Amino acid sequence: MIWYPYEQMKKMKDPYKIVDAEGVYIFTEDKKLIDSVSSWWSVIHGYRNPKITEAIKNQADKFSHVMLGGLTHDSVEKLSDKLADFLPGDLDYCFFSDSGSVAVEVALKMALQYYVNKNDLKRTKILSLTHAYHGDTFKTMEAGDDEDYHFILKAYGENPNVIHIDTNIDDLEKAFLKYHEELNCFIVEPLLQGAGGMRMYDISFLKRARELCDEYGVLLIFDEVATGFGRTGNRFVSDLVLPDIIVLGKALTGGHIGHAATVANKKVFDGFYSDDDTHALMHGPTFMGNALACSAALASIEIFEAEDYMSKIKHIEELTKEYMEGFTAEGIMEVRMMGGCVCIEVEDGSMLKGYQEFAYERGVFARPFLNYLYAMVPYIITDDELLKVLSTMKEWFNK
Repeated sequence: MIWYPYEQMKKMKDPYKIVDAEGVYIFTEDKKLIDSVSSWWSVIHGYRNPKITEAIKNQADKFSHVMLGGLTHDSVEKLSDKLADFLPGDLDYCFFSDSGSVAVEVALKMALQYYVNKNDLKRTKILSLTHAYHGDTFKTMEAGDDEDYHFILKAYGENPNVIHIDTNIDDLEKAFLKYHEELNCFIVEPLLQGAGGMRMYDISFLKRARELCDEYGVLLIFDEVATGFGRTGNRFVSDLVLPDIIVLGKALTGGHIGHAATVANKKVFDGFYSDDDTHALMHGPTFMGNALACSAALASIEIFEAEDYMSKIKHIEELTKEYMEGFTAEGIMEVRMMGGCVCIEVEDGSMLKGYQEFAYERGVFARPFLNYLYAMVPYIITDDELLKVLSTMKEWFNK
């Protein structure tokens, strides 16, 4: 029996069984559906992209996986070099893993050990945002702030080593003034908080965070698992404000196979580079640097660059704003748009009950959660397909 995610198994309805997928479409036995959420925001090139599929097949003809412990291979070396070139600043040192949540765990572990290696044992605290979501493993749950997902942590009581603040500069400055000697890092989903409700905030907050981290010697971590590769309308938010560590996942491989990366700058890497064996990063996911995943990621980045995806994303944002700006109906609190994301927040989550089935009948796959009806479409979507997604959202409120 399959144990499905985020579901009370006793009450869940039967999931839609997918028999094929291509482009922006997933297919059941009787329906052709536009995937309006890109399989949890990862399938940016659509399904069955021929270049990525070919890259995976070519690698599989050689070997599918070898461990990185004492071994290496062309695909992981090329991806590491490509990311060092592709990412801004000196974000050059790539630690690979198999999921975004694990990659965030690695980033948090790096931040703590960076100071332990300096014999600074006071810096045990993490600064994070309210409504943050960084994954479902234990340290990422602690760094997050969403009881709808992570109520299990109540069993442990309040964590004294994590501080959460709202996305305003006043709270940011107060937190640094009070805790700066104890902080090892400030971790954020930059500009767009995903599972916490598609909350959007201003770049000025991140610019001030960078200044304060520099002033007080705190590492700045950008969790760009969801925001990277154009989702906010920027290639990476890290192009605007440079963090010490960036975390990538989801769209890294175009959603074709699971992989993630925690990429550090030289300052962080040098904190581990030592004659002392205890200064090494003692972490090693079995499938880190998986050859198939690295091949997929290389092909995905090549497509992103060669086909000018930033122009595609800009067009998606412009068309979405043109069609959705000013839209309101009874029960709607706010309509938010940024890059390749649109979200309708409602006053009561019960208002969205039945939307998935409503959209299904109209040829759209959607997965609203809590009070949020949203779309994060593949970047290859046509205007007609995008308008079909958006008009279905509008029609739900006007029915």
